[in-house]
This record gives sequence, structure tokens and C-alpha cells, in this order.
Amino acid sequence: MNSFEINKIAGAVLACLLVITGLNQLGGMLVSPKKLAEAAYKIEVAEEAPKGGAAPVAAEPEVDVKTLLAAASIDGGKKSAAKCVACHSFEKGGANKVGPNLFAIVDAKKGHADGFAYSDAIKKTEGPWTFESLFAFIGNPKGYAPGTKMAFAGIRSAKERADLLAYLNSMSDSPKPLQ
Repeated sequence: MNSFEINKIAGAVLACLLVITGLNQLGGMLVSPKKLAEAAYKIEVAEEAPKGGAAPVAAEPEVDVKTLLAAASIDGGKKSAAKCVACHSFEKGGANKVGPNLFAIVDAKKGHADGFAYSDAIKKTEGPWTFESLFAFIGNPKGYAPGTKMAFAGIRSAKERADLLAYLNSMSDSPKPLQ
């Protein structure tokens, strides 16, 4: 192929692009779309999501953890714990997984599991894991300890959290009284 034929091919390609661009401009002048005053399909949004992409959390009324624990079901908590087994173990002497072993967690000091790399957010929280602090943490881990490594969004149902706490409490050599 000589350079004259290459020039003819390149010229034809450029001419096609010029014609297509011209037709697009002409079509835009003949038929101009009108902007809608409001959306044709309205999407109801309760609240705007906070920064970070997390869904907004509806404010739950204050509840008495001790009252909930008095009516809590260990069997219900065992079912709820199924959400946790991917990251935590519950048996005595069990290995740490993505999260620490939770055997005897009630009244244990925060950051209790030897050899587990806790986040600075958990290390900075003070006191032991009481029923109240566990209840708050399980409900909203990132709200309780901003910066925690725990990726779980939390359990919104107060009854389900109380059941889970009753189960966690039963996973101990000496369970604490629930009242």
C-alpha cells in the first residue's frame, strides 16, 4: 500500500466523523429536549444518609437493659449469635478469628483476649463489658466506639440484643445474674 492510499483512507475516516458530528449538531438544533420541572418518578427518602455511607439510624427509645434481660431467651440469643460465628468463637479456650473469642465476655475487661489486635477505639473505652455497654456496642458498634474495626452494622432490635446478651452470659463458667 502506498502513502496515497493511506491518505485516502484517513481522509474518508475523518470525513465520516465530520458528517456524524454535523448531523448530531443539526439533530440537537431541530429537536431540543425539555427539562422536567420535577422528577417523573418521585423517590421517597426518609432522611439523608450521613457521610461515610451508613444508613440513617432511627432513634430508639431508651430501654432498661435489666428489664429486657429478665425476659430474655437464651435460645433466642443462640439464634442471634449465628450472625456472629463468622467472626467470633464462643467456646472456652476458642481461637480468636476476625474478632476475639467471646467466652466469658460479660464483666471481662475491654480488650481482654490475649493475642488479639484490638482497635484503638476499643482500647480507649474504659471499664469492663457490662450488660449495658455490651447492649450499646451490639446495637451500634461504630456509634459506641468510633473507629472500631468491627464492620458489623449492629442489631437494632432491643429484644434480640437482650437475647444475645443472655446467651453470651450463659457462655461462662460463672454466669452473672440477669437482674
